[in-house]
Amino acid sequence: MKLTKMSHACVRLEKDGRTLVIDPGGFSEADAALGADAILVTHEHADHFDEGRLRAALDANPAARLWTLKSVADQLAAAFPGRVHTVGHGDAFTAAGFDVQVHGELHAVIHPDIPRITNVGYLVDGGRVFHPGDALTVPGRPVETLMLPVMAPWNKISEVIDYVREVRPQRAYDIHDALLTDLARPIYDHQIGALGGTDHRRLAPGASAAV
Repeated sequence: MKLTKMSHACVRLEKDGRTLVIDPGGFSEADAALGADAILVTHEHADHFDEGRLRAALDANPAARLWTLKSVADQLAAAFPGRVHTVGHGDAFTAAGFDVQVHGELHAVIHPDIPRITNVGYLVDGGRVFHPGDALTVPGRPVETLMLPVMAPWNKISEVIDYVREVRPQRAYDIHDALLTDLARPIYDHQIGALGGTDHRRLAPGASAAV
C-alpha cells in the first residue's frame, strides 16, 4: 500500500490501482480528494471536511463514494443519492477495495465549555493504517501505521506520547500538523521519537511511503 501525506490531516492510500482519501479538509490541498475512488471523513470541522471540495471530487468521479458520520453525510446525501454512507463506531465496510473498521465516537475535549461533537477513526485493512481523526482513540487492535495527530488545540505533547505508547504501532506518521511551526518540529520529533517507543516519522506534504 502506498501512503501519501497531504497537508494537515489528509492522507491518500493507494493499492491495486485504487485510491482512498481520508479527511481532505480546508487546510489540505484544494485537489486532495480529486481522483479518489473512496473518501472517508472523520468529523465536521473545517480542517477535515470541506463541502465544496468533496462535491467537486464526487462530481469529477461518478463512481466515487463517501463514508462519514451523520453530521457530514446529511450535508451531501441529497445531492449524491446512494453514494454517501453514514457510519458509526463498530461498523465495518469495504471502500474501493480497502477493508475499513470504524472506531471512536467523540471528538477530544477542546474546552469543557465547548460541546463535544461526534468523531470517528478508521482502521484500514486490518490495522495496516489507523487514522483517529481528532481524538486519541485506541482501536484495541494491532496497528502497523498510526496517523498521529501531533498538534491541535485539544492536545499536548505528553498526551501524544502516551497515546503512541498505548496504541503501540510499528510506526507513527505525523498528521494534524499545519499549526506546528518549523521551529517546533525538531522538539516534537525528538520527544515523540525518544519517548513514544515506536518508529516515529514525518512526511512532507506530497511525500509518500510504502506501508
